[in-house]
Amino acid sequence: MSDFTLPAYGERSLGDVVPAIARALGVDASVGGAAPPGLLLPDAAAYVVFLIDGLGSELLRRYSHAAPFLSSLVEGGAVGTAGVPSTTATSLTSFGTGLVPGAHGLIGFTARIPGTNRLINHLSWDKQVDPLDWQPHPTAFARLTAGGVHVSVVNKREFAGSGLTVAAHRGATFVGANLVGERIAAMVDAAAYSPSLTYVYDSDLDWTGHKFGVSSMQWLQQLAMVDAEAEQMRDALPPSVRLLVVADHGMVDCEVSSRIDVDEVVELRDGVDLLGGEARFRHLYCSRGSVDSVVATWREVLGERALVLTRDDAIGRGWFGEVAPGVLPRVGDVLVACRADAAVVSTADFPYEKTLVGMHGSLTPAEMLIPILVS
Repeated sequence: MSDFTLPAYGERSLGDVVPAIARALGVDASVGGAAPPGLLLPDAAAYVVFLIDGLGSELLRRYSHAAPFLSSLVEGGAVGTAGVPSTTATSLTSFGTGLVPGAHGLIGFTARIPGTNRLINHLSWDKQVDPLDWQPHPTAFARLTAGGVHVSVVNKREFAGSGLTVAAHRGATFVGANLVGERIAAMVDAAAYSPSLTYVYDSDLDWTGHKFGVSSMQWLQQLAMVDAEAEQMRDALPPSVRLLVVADHGMVDCEVSSRIDVDEVVELRDGVDLLGGEARFRHLYCSRGSVDSVVATWREVLGERALVLTRDDAIGRGWFGEVAPGVLPRVGDVLVACRADAAVVSTADFPYEKTLVGMHGSLTPAEMLIPILVS
């Protein structure tokens, strides 16, 4: 599995960032969570975290010419990892809670709702699922707030009160800001508190990558824009406030010729009651007694294009961290992690997937490695 990057839980994963900030703010480690020994951040009275959705470390290195400000921080920064799968809902929840995916339970873009034959989409959510039941643990944001830290989330207005926001980021003050100028002004106001943590989220680069691909002119132009935004944020903040730039995952362009459609290779449906996850990282929920045959079929069809494991095997390899009993049935009976630029799509179940160019979710370095840049 040398072509895969395992998550650095407890060391340099995205879920370790807030505990490390808590220590840098001088807050009791028990408030922010266990401070990771592998992630040391400089002391400061206030931190601003700018999370750029979709900006993996390999992409930043490859296209450094389009992001001069962010690239200037790379030498003094660190390389961390996303959790598994390397997808937004999982990563944002790990960041906000300080927990591994197996603990917080948002273990994919989509996952089976236990006791049903229905998927929850963790980005759009499900009105029948209470986010407080789905993710019952106190967030790291809430623990910091209780410890006297002023915690703010600066995000698009449409995300206020969403299922994902409640599950991942409750306990912070939500500030709606759709435009760059609004975000920067809101950030400056929030960062004036001491001690404080201000989280600013930008999803435009990820959207552009999905739509046009990470090798497109559109993506490079968007990277230049987000680089300018980061530089403007730094310029607007006093020197006493640290700016920390991170990402939730990287991305790879998946050629149409590299995609396997389960609706065309019909034997891939045998024994599978429900197809979940996303194209680069599939959860397969199997009918009783069919796990072994599903594993055999998928391995035969996909060959070296993907690693196909049983749930127990994936958990044993530490992909999700320690998995709580209540989370276990949300994990597929079989997991399919794509290599190179392969993708497993379904034109019937997920018709939007055929419109995507850039994808993520698997454990390749391009998807797993994320920048942790301090200014």
